[in-house]
This record gives sequence, structure tokens and C-alpha cells, in this order.
Amino acid sequence: MTRVQRVSGAVGRWFTVIVLVAGALALASPGTFDGWSPAVPWLLSVIMLGMGMTMRPGDFAVIARRPWALLLGVAAQYTIMPLLGWGIAQLLGFSAVLTAGMILVGAAPGGTASNVMVYLARGDTALSVAMTSVSTLLAPVLTPLLVLALVGRSLPVSGAALFTSIVQIVLVPVLLGLGLRLLLPRLVERCLDVLPLVSVAGITAVVLVVVAGSAGTVLDVGALVVLAVVLHNLGGLLLGYGVGRACGLSAASRRAVSIEVGMQNSGLAAALATVHFAPAAALPAAIFSVWHNVSGSLLASWWSRRPVATGEGADRAGEPVGPGER
Repeated sequence: MTRVQRVSGAVGRWFTVIVLVAGALALASPGTFDGWSPAVPWLLSVIMLGMGMTMRPGDFAVIARRPWALLLGVAAQYTIMPLLGWGIAQLLGFSAVLTAGMILVGAAPGGTASNVMVYLARGDTALSVAMTSVSTLLAPVLTPLLVLALVGRSLPVSGAALFTSIVQIVLVPVLLGLGLRLLLPRLVERCLDVLPLVSVAGITAVVLVVVAGSAGTVLDVGALVVLAVVLHNLGGLLLGYGVGRACGLSAASRRAVSIEVGMQNSGLAAALATVHFAPAAALPAAIFSVWHNVSGSLLASWWSRRPVATGEGADRAGEPVGPGER
């Protein structure tokens, strides 16, 4: 194992602590990070470029093999999480800005950390990767539409501006990263070990900016926002699993859908909230970025000790799932 791999592994294990320390630092000295907000979209673009570099054309093969499971999972993600975010915000009496933040988290595509969690949980990793990839490519269209439908009445928001931001922050970097993987595979392979470090550094910087910019809101309603985020994430995990079970997916696929629905690209939500609303709107995303890694790790650890029975069967309208895939 190289030194970079060891450092990446250590940073990944201590990610939650690193982000919590960053949040505490921003809360203690918010003025230190004044003027950092314009960097947030660029930071996320670099992270999404890294995501594109990890993708391969084969990641989309599950679309042809099991379209039913993929369509169900993506549909669940883009319905359960936005509506759940809106409902929790209404239940807790959030302001329009915080409500927008909750909806943005729910309307974001899947996060890349979910693929690792599904793998550790002995879930259907191929389905997980395909869901993350497809939901990311659909984000420029679906995220603005969902935000307009659920936020448009309470806050002025431009669907065209959201679309443009997501294309610039997500779609272009992801496609560029995928192109680099196809054209310069050897160079990209040498860079893969560094990507976790880049992602952690980027998310940490986003948390610094968001918490510093909404320090007053954190002190006033921080505990309530944490409660909302926990409910949002746990609700997504439970409902995602329930939808998969009700629709006849195999246990491995249910685990994948559960984690994919419950874990969001909160970095994108934070960037969009910062650019199009206010720093306070990015607060749910900043908290979500920490919490969903905690809950995802705990769930993956619990499932990893409960192997899927090999004789359960297959996804409906899909191909059989063999022992090696379970």
C-alpha cells in the first residue's frame, strides 16, 4: 500500500471528525471565512470531476440488464426525498429559506459515498453505481423542476438559473471526467488514490463556508435542523427499502435502493443553496453531509453481518441474481 493510499484511508475513516472540527471552527470564528462563498461551486465541480473519472461505460450496463430495478430506484429517489424534505420542514415550522434547503437536499442526485456503503452492506453494487450515475445525469432537469414545484411559491427562484448551475457544476465536470477515463486511462488510474483526499478537502471547505455564513441560524435553530436532517435521512433509508420490498426487488437490490435513496449529493445542494438562496439554506445540506455518512456506515456495518440468503430469487422483470452478486 502506497503512502497516498494510507493517507486516503485514514482521511476516509476520520472524515466525520474532520468535518465536525471544521464546523466548530467556522462557528467559533465565522469572520475568518468571509468571501469564500464564490469558491463553493468550483470546489464541487472538482469533486464531480473526480466522480466522472471513477465512472466507466460498464457502469451503465445494468440499464440494459435490469431496467426495472434502476427505474424504480431513481424514481424512488426523486419522489421520496424531495417530498419528505418538504413535509418535515412543514412539520417543524421552518422558515422559507430553511425549507428551501431541505427540499434542495431531497431533490439532489445520489452521492458517491453511497456506492461504498452498498458494497460494504453486501448490496447490489452495480445497481448502486448505475443509480448514482443516472440520477446525476438527470439532475439538471429534475432538480430544478422539483425545486420550482415545492419552493417556487414561497421564494423566488429561477428554474433556468438552477439548470445552468447544475450543468456547470455537475454535468460538464462528470462528462469531462468520464472522457478523461476513456482517453487517458493510465493517467487517471494513477490519480484515483488521490480523489478521496480531494473530496474530503472539498466537502470540508464547503462546510466551513456554509456554517460560517449561517452562524446565527446555527445558534438559533441548529438542534432543530439536526433533527430534521436525521429524520430526512432515516426516512429515506426506510422508505427506499420499503419500496424495493413492495415491488419485489431482491434483498441485495433493496439494500442498494435504500442507501441510494437515503444518501444524497449534499455538496451539490449546499452549492445551489449558497448561489441561489442564502447561506442559511445550505445549512441542512452541510449537516446532511456529516450525518448521512454516519448513518450509512452504521447501516452498512449492520447489513454486512447479515449475508443475503442465496436462494431468495431475482428482481421482478430482471435477471436472476446469482450467489456471487449477493
